[in-house]
Amino acid sequence: MNNTSTELGWPDLLPVPDAMRAMVFNRFGPPDVLEQATIATPRPGPGEVLVQVAAVGIGRLLDLTARAGNHPYAKIEPPHVLGADHAGVVAALGDGVHSVRVGDRVAVFPAVACGSCAFCVEGREEVCPDLGVIGTHRPGAYAEYCAVPARNVHRVPHGIPAAMAASLALVGAVAANQLAQAGLRPGQWVLVQGAASALGSTTAAYAQHLGARIIATSRSAEKRKALAAAGAEVVLDTTAPDLVDRIREATGGHGVDIAVDNLGDPAIWDATLDTLARGGTVVTSGAFLGGKVQVDLRRLYSDCHRIIGVRTGNAAAVDALWTEVERGFRAVVDRTFPIARAADAHRYMEDDNSLGRVALTLGPGDWDA
Repeated sequence: MNNTSTELGWPDLLPVPDAMRAMVFNRFGPPDVLEQATIATPRPGPGEVLVQVAAVGIGRLLDLTARAGNHPYAKIEPPHVLGADHAGVVAALGDGVHSVRVGDRVAVFPAVACGSCAFCVEGREEVCPDLGVIGTHRPGAYAEYCAVPARNVHRVPHGIPAAMAASLALVGAVAANQLAQAGLRPGQWVLVQGAASALGSTTAAYAQHLGARIIATSRSAEKRKALAAAGAEVVLDTTAPDLVDRIREATGGHGVDIAVDNLGDPAIWDATLDTLARGGTVVTSGAFLGGKVQVDLRRLYSDCHRIIGVRTGNAAAVDALWTEVERGFRAVVDRTFPIARAADAHRYMEDDNSLGRVALTLGPGDWDA
């Protein structure tokens, strides 16, 4: 394979202009509120870098829900530029930055912690009370350039396409943190509910990469076929009435050691808990189908179960992720859209067509597609 910059989606480094193109929404609403605009190019402050954006991932909460005006955790004031996890080339350095150089290809982890609270000092940046997100609490990467903290960028190994790097930048770190906190060991059974989502597919692939045995679920028959083709050992219907029995049978009566349930649907949650082996762990990093569920505390302590909430990744998880990328791990990238078709990409995701991450590309021709 010829790994030229052009073929892998990495841009040639250009002089930084005073103004840049961006996809902006000036009011909340459907995907069509996204429109091209010319805005001032940001300048990196102390401890920051300016990234010439090559690709940016699209998230349901961070992009679709925010654009519609329904973000449950943040107040966004239009006009606003979305775009959290992204990849690109370092175009300029702020004062005091020595960790990267101009011209480096980097992926940007979008959760920005304060760096000084007790949690940050412990290495638990995801618990930081002042945690913000690029593209939510500050301008994002649906733009030619994005200014970000230098501590949030990671050099991308040679040969990784820009869209893949963007697709790994956030969900890969969350998956790494989920499985690290759950104490994953090779050979364990891992259940991933809703494994066709960007985070679900990445978590399943990451656990498999680390030697786990994967049970993946999806409501969609078509997506279940794709999950099986991707290597999941057992693939089941999330809503099947005999789901628990089939998981118990597949695991020889043992149950699953780790269950990842980012759905929050009360019925699915009950099934998730019913599949746990003694000493098993449930990890959750989302609840877009619900949020309030029941827990049998007697079973929780009798079977020594654990329930862990993982808000996002942290610096250790980012490092672990890219170490595994060097060893061959890759995310599931569903498809890419040029930035000019950002509204089409949002509609595609709203129609629940995707399996894995959807990304926007920002090459020179992608603004006129």
